[in-house]
Amino acid sequence: MQSFWSKSYRGNKPAVIIVLLVIFILAAYLRVDYLRSVQHTVSTDSKQYDIMVKQILEKGVYGYRSTESNAQVSPGLPIFMAAIYKLVDYKTHDPAPYIRYIQVMLSLITLFLIYRLARRLGGTTAGLLAAFAGAIYPPFIWSNGAVLTEVICTFFLVSYLYLQIITFEKKTWKWALASGALIGLTVLTRPEFLPLIFVCHAVYFLWTRKWKDTLKLLLITLIGAGIILSPWVIRNIITMKQVIIVATQVNPFAAGTYPYNNYLDGMVDRHGKTQMEVAKERLKVGFTEKPWLFLKWYTIGKLDYIYGKMYFGAGHKPYYSVFPYAIRNLFHQCLVLFFLVALVGTAARRFRRPEFLLASTVVVMSLIRLLFVPEFRYNYTAMPVIIILDCVIGVAIVRWIYSRYKGRKNPAPALSE
Repeated sequence: MQSFWSKSYRGNKPAVIIVLLVIFILAAYLRVDYLRSVQHTVSTDSKQYDIMVKQILEKGVYGYRSTESNAQVSPGLPIFMAAIYKLVDYKTHDPAPYIRYIQVMLSLITLFLIYRLARRLGGTTAGLLAAFAGAIYPPFIWSNGAVLTEVICTFFLVSYLYLQIITFEKKTWKWALASGALIGLTVLTRPEFLPLIFVCHAVYFLWTRKWKDTLKLLLITLIGAGIILSPWVIRNIITMKQVIIVATQVNPFAAGTYPYNNYLDGMVDRHGKTQMEVAKERLKVGFTEKPWLFLKWYTIGKLDYIYGKMYFGAGHKPYYSVFPYAIRNLFHQCLVLFFLVALVGTAARRFRRPEFLLASTVVVMSLIRLLFVPEFRYNYTAMPVIIILDCVIGVAIVRWIYSRYKGRKNPAPALSE
């Protein structure tokens, strides 16, 4: 039986290299032109990160929105920013432009990984389509102007998924350790991705039914993640006097208990209570007294808030449209809606190919997001995987239709060329 990691993808012909080069030149041009031609808006979160990083460098205090030490946010972005601040001497040079151009480089590397993943799963055509879609997808351009977690987290996340797929193919401790390190870096940047370690290995077990191999790879991956996370955990034990693996910020979870972001609904008395206490009480009252409202909000309501619109970055002037609004909005909606088709197409392939692993990550990421306040900003990290699967399944469907109507008796495998 052919391995579910198909090695028969192609893509080294001169014509392919030329097309890929043109795509990356276009991607680089759009990103750099965007940074150079607009005035960037600094979001409230970016301002708070700036204050935090300067406090770290000047006073040695790691505290978000506080002059005292805390673990409100994980240290991925603050450490990245602090390194840049130190290298460029932030007291004499504005570090923001340097961060933005570094983010462009990370964005282009992510785009290359998108191409590699799509090519591995669906062939050269799927890879080129995914690269082109990622090159012109507006949020992947606008995000480079925002000093936030989106670009760096997506770089780590896509890198992790790529290495995790290779790990399941090679089955060696070196690859497993490396994939663990990358998920560790992802979690240090955005804590909600920690469950993906277990999701990916659960999918691998479904494929192989080999629990010993699965457990061994999972253990090594956890060691790799643990090596990356351990300094942060140790710091929290020493400074905060408690074991904190990721972060302690409660606000996103608490804010998510307000259906359709109606923060003045007066459902419970908030006086003298912590955010977590209010959140738990709201969930109890909401699901008992207004079950339909809360059920709708925690399903299609939040999903619509998350995926209904594209991420616009932190803002900028004059507006960098990339292409006309109607087309741009339609582009995003088509990517999201066709992903439903991609999910069905993935399921139809009996769950035994790596695209099922990618589909599972998007589903789990979406379910996790339902626990918190919904914002279209939160669809950003899922969009690379959505683009990959859309292109892979889309190309597979076209090949199937072509072979069917041409009357081929032995059509080429749709996802292995």
